Amino acid sequence: MSTQVDRIIRPIGRLFRTAPLTCVFLIAFWTIGALTGALGGPNDDLLAHIGFGTDSPLWTAFSSALWAMDLTGYVVTTVLLLVFGALAERELGALRTAAIFLVSHVAGVFLGYGVVLLGGALHWFWLESLTGAVAAGPSIGGVGLALALTFRMPVLWRRRVRLMTALSLVVLTLYSGWLEDLLRLTGGVAGLLIGAFFLRRDEARTPGTRAETRVLVALLVAASALGPVVAMMSPFPNGPLSWFSDVVAVAQPAQDDVDLACASDGAEQCRTMLIQLSYGRFPALVMSLLPALLLLVLAEGLRRGRRFAWWAALGSTAAYAAVTGWYVAEAARFPDNGELEAGFSYGVPILAPLVIAVVLLLTRKHFTVKLPRHAIRKFWRFTLGSIGLLSALYVLGGYLVRDQFSPVPGFAQLLADLPTRFLPPGYLGAVPLRFKADGFVATVLFEYTGVVFWLIVLAGLLMASWRAWPSSSEQEAAQARELMRRHGGSSLAYMTTWRGNEYWFTPDGETVIAYRVVATIALTVGDPIGPARVDAVRGFAEFCQENGWTPCLYSITAGTRDEVASLGWPAVQVAEDTVIELETLAFTGKKWQDVRTALNKAAKEGITAEWCTYADAPYAITDQIRSISTEWVADKGLPEMGFTLGGLEELTGDGVRCLLAIDADRTVHGITSWLPVYADGEVVGYTLDFMRRRANGFRGTMEFLIASAALELKTEGVRFLSLSGAPLARLDRGERPRLLQRVLDVTGQVMEPVYGFRSLFAFKAKFQPTYRPMYMAYPDAAALPRIANAVSRAYLPHVTARQGLRLTAKLAGRS
Repeated sequence: MSTQVDRIIRPIGRLFRTAPLTCVFLIAFWTIGALTGALGGPNDDLLAHIGFGTDSPLWTAFSSALWAMDLTGYVVTTVLLLVFGALAERELGALRTAAIFLVSHVAGVFLGYGVVLLGGALHWFWLESLTGAVAAGPSIGGVGLALALTFRMPVLWRRRVRLMTALSLVVLTLYSGWLEDLLRLTGGVAGLLIGAFFLRRDEARTPGTRAETRVLVALLVAASALGPVVAMMSPFPNGPLSWFSDVVAVAQPAQDDVDLACASDGAEQCRTMLIQLSYGRFPALVMSLLPALLLLVLAEGLRRGRRFAWWAALGSTAAYAAVTGWYVAEAARFPDNGELEAGFSYGVPILAPLVIAVVLLLTRKHFTVKLPRHAIRKFWRFTLGSIGLLSALYVLGGYLVRDQFSPVPGFAQLLADLPTRFLPPGYLGAVPLRFKADGFVATVLFEYTGVVFWLIVLAGLLMASWRAWPSSSEQEAAQARELMRRHGGSSLAYMTTWRGNEYWFTPDGETVIAYRVVATIALTVGDPIGPARVDAVRGFAEFCQENGWTPCLYSITAGTRDEVASLGWPAVQVAEDTVIELETLAFTGKKWQDVRTALNKAAKEGITAEWCTYADAPYAITDQIRSISTEWVADKGLPEMGFTLGGLEELTGDGVRCLLAIDADRTVHGITSWLPVYADGEVVGYTLDFMRRRANGFRGTMEFLIASAALELKTEGVRFLSLSGAPLARLDRGERPRLLQRVLDVTGQVMEPVYGFRSLFAFKAKFQPTYRPMYMAYPDAAALPRIANAVSRAYLPHVTARQGLRLTAKLAGRS
């Protein structure tokens, strides 16, 4: 219990030490809200006294920073200040952070005040509606602090935070449009001005990289999708573009309005309103969100540099502009606002997608990743097959239950109505609507045909953005094996030849990096093989950037870690390689007692060690090996791990040797496999990989097999044996671990009952090895959560849902 309490208290204590001002303010913020009842919901009387507005006393510019409008405001503000307040205190100090926050808040509210007065003078209805309104919330100063702090951020994060924050503020102002939204926008402007005048550093202008350009364009496209969603989701949208909710959302007219329309001469309007009234809220919501969901999925493809996402985004924005232009043209025929307001309200929705289209055209050269032809054919077969199947289901199924529609349609009418099933409800005003659905089956066909189709398409586009399409050929694999034999490498070098790896070569073809892409992370296997390791890492990083991946060097040696440190790549230890030097090996002394006991006991029981190759071994032997492996996996109740841990398939590799413990009856008690390690074309060592022992077999089988391999290989002139790396286990060298290292240490402790990494590490210590740390190096700390996910999926690529639940339950019980 005390350990769990410590795990909670320690992070809080660190936060108080690094950001005391932020913590004190948030405590006061929530305490005041609780005491005044502001947490329970909007309090108009309280807000009228402490909120800032055009008719409020000047001192409310300060008091409005101590309350929020509602509970959502309290939560959002807390998250905002915990992130940027803590960063600001660490970078600028408590006093400067407080000054920037307060000035941004006060300047923001007065700047917003001026905008409202100017709009009123120009008779802009939106801004006139804000006259007399009041607002409160420290988020005004919070966004100002965040934008001011960007002047002290690294270049990449500076651009991302500015773009995301600015677009969010503009979208909320234009579509939600209440006073607090406007004041947050002006508070952000005040923060940018403060940062530009007081926090700017004299730095050389850094051009954006290809990867960064992709991210920024993707963010721009994603933000364009969120505006209409804000208008639709807001219960009372008030912004100048709030009318856009009528375009993207299906209208739910009141029954009285429907009756009035049907009683008049407007038969088409009556029929449309009846259909809108009968349209289910869930399918209406999904289909209304369709344009936004499509742009969000395409934004992910743009972030990955996919060419198909660029074409699709360009086409979607053009279509979006055309549909919006048609709607605006219809609305402009009946103006109900002034010229300034009408020009702004109707011009922005058309100009925004056109601006995005121009940006896409200007950045076309950054989106170069093409899908292979077979992937394109597969996508189109899948998409066209889905639309064909759903179309047939709607037309034929609808005809069979045509009596559940009113009026009853014929086959031709159902066929003519088919295209409208794939349109968002808000766009149905552009087409004549012929009938509505009354019965259950008809309703499902009428409302869910488009929902199912577009969800399938979106899933397909998302998978095309995420998936890494294999490109390495057998010829490249053979070239990598030849380089491995010629140049050698670390004790894990042979694992680069395993099936499932892809290969990247330097332009001269003399250095290779083996990798596999998991969840857009390009995980390498061991060190680069060849003479130009640093150049290879640099080129591989550029290659990954081209493909929208994040590179990660996994299980590299200390030498490679030191070399890539010059590139600014941090590293963390992920395993401990254990090496036995054979030239000086002698099983003498007390420390070798367990090993000698295993050798002596095996001799007494008639158990011998026999070398073989798995591919050439007799069936009676291979059948026992498969049985032992199956029994071992079943006993764990969890899937066999992969990536840098071989299984039965890897036993057939060229040069792999197997050592068996066999008794006089030819019963196999255990098996170990040994991977060759090359240097200058010769085998200089072996790495232990596959280890399996019969459950009821000879005790001490593994000690016997490893000791026997060491003795026999020593006589062959082999220099060393590597017992391979023990994942998530390491030797305590007295160094103070960093946060990530501590996280990995805790992970190793939690997973110990499941996979026994530390027990394996302790077992290998019996052989008095030399310890060599193995590291993971990565270019971007922000990608660490995705890297951790990719590594776990690489080791457990075939985990079923049931196995995943079992693993989670075991880990939860351990923690």
